[in-house]
Amino acid sequence: MPEREQVIEAVKSCYDPEIGIDIWTLGLIYDLQLRDDGSVYVKMTLTTPFCPYGTELIEDLKQKIAGVEGVTSVEVDLTFDPPWQPSEELKAMFGI
Repeated sequence: MPEREQVIEAVKSCYDPEIGIDIWTLGLIYDLQLRDDGSVYVKMTLTTPFCPYGTELIEDLKQKIAGVEGVTSVEVDLTFDPPWQPSEELKAMFGI
């Protein structure tokens, strides 16, 4: 079974190409579950439902998680409920 920290590190290697910040730091990951059979479930969102890189971002995430030793499969559930909102820290980084 993969270690949670290894999977999180794989997630952190996925960057939003428009913003240049990893999707973990952006808060796009709503849920991350590692199951006993080695499968990984991710519930995530995008910064906007109209993100032009959404499909590529999800595929990149799947590939990077699948590359973690012990991962048998990856399921990504895309949701827009609740809509993504930047944290106060991100707002400060963006100058908002």
